[in-house]
Amino acid sequence: MELTLKMALIVAVGVFLASFMDAIAGGGGIISVPTYLLAGLPAHMALGTNKLSSGLGTAVSTARFIKNGYVDWRLGVPSIALALVGAHFGTRLQLAIREESLKYLLLVVLPVVAFIVLRQRQLPETPGVIARKKQMAIVYLASFVVGAYDGFYGPGTGTFLLLIFCNLARMDVRTAGGNVKLVNLSSNIGALVTSMTQGKVFWTLGLIGAVTSIAGHYIGSGLAIKNGSKIVRPTVIVVLVLLTVKVVRDLIGA
Repeated sequence: MELTLKMALIVAVGVFLASFMDAIAGGGGIISVPTYLLAGLPAHMALGTNKLSSGLGTAVSTARFIKNGYVDWRLGVPSIALALVGAHFGTRLQLAIREESLKYLLLVVLPVVAFIVLRQRQLPETPGVIARKKQMAIVYLASFVVGAYDGFYGPGTGTFLLLIFCNLARMDVRTAGGNVKLVNLSSNIGALVTSMTQGKVFWTLGLIGAVTSIAGHYIGSGLAIKNGSKIVRPTVIVVLVLLTVKVVRDLIGA
């Protein structure tokens, strides 16, 4: 496929917006995947190329959270391995199950998640009280299951992890954000490697997207670290609304 100026401009702008949102509350794939499709890439190529740009961008926001000390490494290191394994099996599962089945499930899950978010005045700024072993079990299971979801479908991965880490694992919003980035980066890598082996990555366009993805993640992660729940909670709500719209449109189209 030949790169054109129009393709490059569409990807540069769309991926920046997606990455800015993703760095704050996850869900960037809701914008970035359609951006690559709009640029003219076939579906599988769009998904693989998106993992290249989003993975490099996520690495930057992950580094900012690490630099500021907002990563719990005892939870994070095993989560990396579990997310990698989950993403691998999720991608393989994608070949055996109709994608529409998962979308119907999401139509049930999304309103419940939205209700939980709207009930909260803000996401926690300080850690809650929870037994360490219980917290580890929740984080590890979520890393594997949501990592598999990322390999299988993807949009909203970071948002789901953030809500689980804050509400169930009782992490504060900034540390949860840092650990979410670790897991999301790992699942991106797992899915990217699978796409690479199948020749489904448009490297030139993906690297153009990576430049603006890095910029979006750098700015967005800085705002999330500085403002915490004040900016994360409303962004989460926007992500959930956009994801619901996307799922409904995809099912109508199918």
